[in-house]
Amino acid sequence: MTYAQRAEQFRALHRTGEPLLLPNAWDHASAAALAHGGFPAIGTTSLGVAAAAGKADATGGTREETLRLARGLARLPALVTVDIEGGFSDRPGEVAALAAELAGAGVVGVNIEDGRPDGTLADSAVQCELIRAVKEAAPDLFVNARTDTYWLRAGGAAETGRRAADYRLAGADGLFVPGLQDEKVIAGLVAGATDMPLNILFAPGCLTYSRLAELGVRRVSSGSLLFRAALHGAVEAARAITRGGAVPEGLPSYADAQALSAAYGEEA
Repeated sequence: MTYAQRAEQFRALHRTGEPLLLPNAWDHASAAALAHGGFPAIGTTSLGVAAAAGKADATGGTREETLRLARGLARLPALVTVDIEGGFSDRPGEVAALAAELAGAGVVGVNIEDGRPDGTLADSAVQCELIRAVKEAAPDLFVNARTDTYWLRAGGAAETGRRAADYRLAGADGLFVPGLQDEKVIAGLVAGATDMPLNILFAPGCLTYSRLAELGVRRVSSGSLLFRAALHGAVEAARAITRGGAVPEGLPSYADAQALSAAYGEEA
């Protein structure tokens, strides 16, 4: 299958059937396990990638780690989209070069966010420049434009709608609004841009996957949830040893975990 065909396959996951449930991996093993679990597409979590490297999230300091991981994940039997934070640069040319390199490795999508390390939102005109640069460098790459209006509590529904329209005109393929759980706002965004699938971050105890589907959401991401669940599970399993408690059943065997490396094939 050609890159263009794989990219179209990824787009189709946003248009037909149930919403795309996108689990987010943080390393090779977690991504391979998810691919083996039958998920057709896998994303990355910037928090997990940064924490695994001993770095802070959302500060633009994990470009090389993200790129290195992406090259490996793109060889998996799954479609891969990568969280590139704010692009790891405010220079359109540098962000475009990263996008071209990711597409060249086989990555079919990216998330690019307008939240900045200081807790503010990037100027929408500047963000549009980055989006246009990415689409010019890698036309088939699915650009999921993330706006942090709700994540940072900066602007609400009106600002979200305005940015959604701007990013759509700049060439974005999808809109991601983490932190948004207001049903009316979600429905409004869906109605306002039927050709721009809406991505919502799953939040435990809030809107369910089925309810998000009813509202017209086309992609539901797990974000850092799986990474945090894995950390919790590791600590609880260690405590179970000393307390004489039960270690969770169904864990992969040593051989199962070792076999995950075979999912990557030979690097070109």
